[in-house]
Amino acid sequence: MNSIQSFFADWSDVIGKSIIETFQMVGISLFFSILIGIPLGLLIVLTRPGQSFENKFLYQFFNLFINIIRSVPFIILLFFILPFTKLIVGTTIGVKGVIVPLVVYTAPYIARLMETALLEVDPGVVEAYTAMGIKRRHIIWNVLLREARPSIILGLTIATIGLIGATAMAGMVGAGGLGDLAYRYGHLRYEVDVMYATVFILIILVQIIQSIGNRFAAKLKKD
Repeated sequence: MNSIQSFFADWSDVIGKSIIETFQMVGISLFFSILIGIPLGLLIVLTRPGQSFENKFLYQFFNLFINIIRSVPFIILLFFILPFTKLIVGTTIGVKGVIVPLVVYTAPYIARLMETALLEVDPGVVEAYTAMGIKRRHIIWNVLLREARPSIILGLTIATIGLIGATAMAGMVGAGGLGDLAYRYGHLRYEVDVMYATVFILIILVQIIQSIGNRFAAKLKKD
């Protein structure tokens, strides 16, 4: 018991700061990733062959773009777009310096999850509303997106958890957060207790996010 109290007395400030940095990275990156990823996913669904806004060029272009970004591991992408990151935010280190790579990495992933969710909507439902003469923009908002809400929530939950993992990797290059804490203190300085604490916090964080996502999706499915 005394050892636990001693550990928290020594490390509570550092761990608290790392948790806040992780929340900052995840929150800001997820916000911009959703702003980009959901419209992009909707676009590749609506422009694919047989859909209402069928456009072969746009579909193939964005589909290829998403596949290319998703083919690159995050740690490689992080270094590859350093000049672009520097141009956008003026730095490549700290929380600010990792936001751009996180968004570039996560937005296409959300787009693909969004595509999967929308394609699960029963085509017969869409055809029925179309036959009634309802405008396409209303069908997109009130049918496609509404029917796909549970799957979208689960997809965003998965993306958020993946984003937490990416922030942990970003910590290895000085981005801050729990990953940086585990690497600098747990690995380089052999502070095993810090490593265990970091892993425990990440496990709890992921469990909370997954539980919230599951419950929210289940509630929407009942509605």
